[in-house]
Amino acid sequence: MTNVVARIKQQGKNFEILVDVDKALEYKKGISNNINDAVAIDRVFYDSKKGTHVSEKDLKDAFGTDEFNVVADKIIKSGEIQVPLEYKEKQRGEKEKQIIDFLVRNSVDPRTDRPYTPDRIERSLDEAGVSITNKPIETQMNEIVSKLKVVMPIKIQTKKILITISAQYTGQAYGLLQHYKESEEWMGNGDLKCVVNVPVGFQMEFYDKLNAMTHGSVMSEEIKE
Repeated sequence: MTNVVARIKQQGKNFEILVDVDKALEYKKGISNNINDAVAIDRVFYDSKKGTHVSEKDLKDAFGTDEFNVVADKIIKSGEIQVPLEYKEKQRGEKEKQIIDFLVRNSVDPRTDRPYTPDRIERSLDEAGVSITNKPIETQMNEIVSKLKVVMPIKIQTKKILITISAQYTGQAYGLLQHYKESEEWMGNGDLKCVVNVPVGFQMEFYDKLNAMTHGSVMSEEIKE
């Protein structure tokens, strides 16, 4: 458990709370809804290092309430969490391992259809100067593969799928489809037909997310090539 500062500026004043970095980031991203796990101390400070507590009046003026959990929710979700450098480096290292593992399982040399070893992929990531972020893998994989192709022949094994989404869910699902979309066709009734290329290793996660967004009403059909 690593406690860090989460802060926000409201009406020209700083408001800070102490939070557990892992739990607070999960709460901020919506992975967890337990604010009690995210917060280390039930106190709001002007300056946590100096231990100067915020007055009830300033809390009510800035947040409309002095209820701690309401204020903490606002600070974590809308403010800034001070993530230590060593934590960021650890997260990047973990993400790099995930990306290497994904490429080992889902990419091949198109000349031979043989997979690459983890060492070869790791060396190529360094050689290509690939910058890995802590974003979800699917949002950065296209850019990673594009850079890798400069230093090594590589092909991601995918499945082509025709997805049909009813008009009422297209807004929720369109952002997800963008990562894999090959083509799209908007129907007269507002429904969306979309051909996507989904990496084999992302299929289960892709369907889980899509079904959650469409309440299981999505229609899909694998396109044989």
